[in-house]
Amino acid sequence: MKLRTILVAASGNVADEEAVKLACDLSRKSKAKVYVVYIIEVKRSLPLGAVIESEIQRAEEALTRAEDIAAERNCDIETDLIQAREAGPAIVDESVERDADLILMGVTYKKRFGTFSLGSVIPHVLEEAPCRVLLCREPIP
Repeated sequence: MKLRTILVAASGNVADEEAVKLACDLSRKSKAKVYVVYIIEVKRSLPLGAVIESEIQRAEEALTRAEDIAAERNCDIETDLIQAREAGPAIVDESVERDADLILMGVTYKKRFGTFSLGSVIPHVLEEAPCRVLLCREPIP
Protein backbone atom coordinates (compact mmCIF):
# COMPACT_ATOMS: atom_id res chain seq x y z
CA MET A 1 0.00 0.00 0.00
CA LYS A 2 1.58 3.28 -1.15
CA LEU A 3 0.58 6.16 1.07
CA ARG A 4 0.83 9.76 -0.15
CA THR A 5 -1.43 11.49 2.36
CA ILE A 6 -2.43 10.50 5.89
CA LEU A 7 -5.18 12.37 7.71
CA VAL A 8 -5.22 12.05 11.49
CA ALA A 9 -8.48 13.08 13.12
CA ALA A 10 -7.57 14.32 16.59
CA SER A 11 -10.18 14.69 19.30
CA GLY A 12 -8.13 15.78 22.28
CA ASN A 13 -8.12 12.41 24.02
CA VAL A 14 -5.20 10.24 25.11
CA ALA A 15 -5.58 7.94 22.09
CA ASP A 16 -4.52 10.83 19.80
CA GLU A 17 -0.91 10.39 20.91
CA GLU A 18 -0.62 6.83 19.58
CA ALA A 19 -2.48 7.78 16.39
CA VAL A 20 -0.01 10.60 15.66
CA LYS A 21 2.96 8.33 16.44
CA LEU A 22 1.59 5.66 14.11
CA ALA A 23 0.95 8.22 11.34
CA CYS A 24 4.52 9.49 11.64
CA ASP A 25 5.92 5.95 11.48
CA LEU A 26 3.78 5.08 8.46
CA SER A 27 4.68 8.33 6.70
CA ARG A 28 8.40 7.74 7.13
CA LYS A 29 8.24 4.49 5.19
CA SER A 30 6.32 5.94 2.25
CA LYS A 31 7.27 9.63 2.58
CA ALA A 32 3.59 10.49 2.96
CA LYS A 33 2.33 13.90 4.02
CA VAL A 34 0.62 13.91 7.43
CA TYR A 35 -2.26 16.24 8.25
CA VAL A 36 -3.70 16.39 11.76
CA VAL A 37 -7.14 17.97 12.00
CA TYR A 38 -9.22 18.81 15.03
CA ILE A 39 -12.93 19.35 14.44
CA ILE A 40 -14.86 21.63 16.77
CA GLU A 41 -18.54 20.75 16.64
CA VAL A 42 -20.60 23.95 16.70
CA LYS A 43 -24.18 23.65 17.95
CA ARG A 44 -26.89 24.59 15.48
CA SER A 45 -28.04 27.37 17.82
CA LEU A 46 -24.75 29.18 17.18
CA PRO A 47 -23.35 30.57 13.93
CA LEU A 48 -20.77 28.24 12.35
CA GLY A 49 -18.02 30.83 12.83
CA ALA A 50 -18.78 31.33 16.54
CA VAL A 51 -15.71 31.68 18.74
CA ILE A 52 -15.96 29.10 21.50
CA GLU A 53 -12.88 29.90 23.60
CA SER A 54 -12.85 26.72 25.71
CA GLU A 55 -13.11 24.49 22.63
CA ILE A 56 -10.51 26.47 20.71
CA GLN A 57 -8.08 26.23 23.63
CA ARG A 58 -8.61 22.46 23.89
CA ALA A 59 -8.12 22.10 20.12
CA GLU A 60 -4.94 24.16 20.13
CA GLU A 61 -3.54 22.10 23.00
CA ALA A 62 -4.29 18.86 21.12
CA LEU A 63 -2.71 20.16 17.90
CA THR A 64 0.35 21.48 19.76
CA ARG A 65 0.76 18.08 21.40
CA ALA A 66 0.55 16.43 17.97
CA GLU A 67 3.25 18.80 16.66
CA ASP A 68 5.47 17.96 19.67
CA ILE A 69 5.05 14.22 19.10
CA ALA A 70 5.85 14.64 15.40
CA ALA A 71 8.93 16.72 16.20
CA GLU A 72 10.17 13.99 18.58
CA ARG A 73 9.87 11.54 15.67
CA ASN A 74 11.45 13.90 13.09
CA CYS A 75 8.21 14.01 11.15
CA ASP A 76 6.77 17.06 9.43
CA ILE A 77 3.04 17.47 9.91
CA GLU A 78 0.46 20.12 9.14
CA THR A 79 -2.28 20.86 11.63
CA ASP A 80 -5.66 22.45 11.10
CA LEU A 81 -8.57 23.43 13.31
CA ILE A 82 -11.96 23.15 11.62
CA GLN A 83 -15.38 24.23 12.85
CA ALA A 84 -18.32 22.17 11.62
CA ARG A 85 -21.80 21.09 12.65
CA GLU A 86 -20.80 17.42 12.86
CA ALA A 87 -17.34 15.88 13.13
CA GLY A 88 -17.97 12.74 11.05
CA PRO A 89 -18.95 14.46 7.80
CA ALA A 90 -16.23 17.08 8.35
CA ILE A 91 -13.54 14.38 8.62
CA VAL A 92 -14.80 12.67 5.47
CA ASP A 93 -14.94 16.01 3.59
CA GLU A 94 -11.41 16.85 4.73
CA SER A 95 -10.15 13.46 3.53
CA VAL A 96 -11.68 14.12 0.10
CA GLU A 97 -10.31 17.66 -0.05
CA ARG A 98 -6.79 16.51 0.87
CA ASP A 99 -7.02 13.38 -1.31
CA ALA A 100 -6.12 11.24 1.71
CA ASP A 101 -5.09 7.62 1.22
CA LEU A 102 -5.65 6.86 4.90
CA ILE A 103 -7.68 8.31 7.77
CA LEU A 104 -6.17 7.42 11.13
CA MET A 105 -8.22 7.88 14.30
CA GLY A 106 -7.36 7.24 17.93
CA VAL A 107 -10.15 5.59 19.91
CA THR A 108 -10.57 5.66 23.67
CA TYR A 109 -12.07 2.61 25.33
CA LYS A 110 -15.43 3.72 26.63
CA LYS A 111 -18.57 1.89 27.55
CA ARG A 112 -22.09 3.10 27.05
CA PHE A 113 -24.91 1.21 28.71
CA GLY A 114 -22.42 -1.50 29.71
CA THR A 115 -21.04 -2.27 26.23
CA PHE A 116 -18.11 -0.90 24.26
CA SER A 117 -19.13 2.09 22.16
CA LEU A 118 -17.54 3.79 19.16
CA GLY A 119 -19.86 6.79 19.47
CA SER A 120 -21.31 8.33 16.29
CA VAL A 121 -18.28 9.88 14.55
CA ILE A 122 -16.26 6.71 13.90
CA PRO A 123 -19.14 4.67 12.39
CA HIS A 124 -19.91 7.60 10.07
CA VAL A 125 -16.28 7.82 8.92
CA LEU A 126 -16.11 4.02 8.45
CA GLU A 127 -19.26 4.09 6.31
CA GLU A 128 -18.56 7.19 4.22
CA ALA A 129 -14.79 7.58 3.85
CA PRO A 130 -13.54 7.06 0.27
CA CYS A 131 -10.17 5.76 1.52
CA ARG A 132 -8.80 3.31 4.06
CA VAL A 133 -9.62 3.99 7.72
CA LEU A 134 -7.37 2.79 10.52
CA LEU A 135 -8.49 2.87 14.15
CA CYS A 136 -5.92 2.88 16.93
CA ARG A 137 -7.73 1.91 20.14
CA GLU A 138 -6.13 2.46 23.52
CA PRO A 139 -5.76 -0.60 25.77
CA ILE A 140 -8.64 -1.55 28.05
CA PRO A 141 -8.07 0.16 31.41
